[in-house]
Amino acid sequence: MRGSLRVLILIFLGIFWLATGVFAAKLICISKETLRGEETINNCLVKGGRFARMEPDGSVYIMSDEEIKLMKKLNPEAFEQPAYGIIYLREAPEIPKLPPPLAVPKQPQ
Repeated sequence: MRGSLRVLILIFLGIFWLATGVFAAKLICISKETLRGEETINNCLVKGGRFARMEPDGSVYIMSDEEIKLMKKLNPEAFEQPAYGIIYLREAPEIPKLPPPLAVPKQPQ
């Protein structure tokens, strides 16, 4: 009985882990709705484009200049992706996961 319970828990955790990766946030161009990957997000930003972050639950956050600068420092790969407008939301790539930290702070003992 214990073995089957452990297997069920592991299956549940595996499904949950996979499901969280399926629904990731996306960067969507809000200034050029018909954009379909012709240029990168960086190029679009240089031309004055504005972006929003669409979360898995459907909520949308328009990104300020400060948020974009910080995100570029933390996750530069996100801005090398092709840019998509709201019309092509389904085709837009997900924001890549953050790279692992360069250093791990020591925990006080």
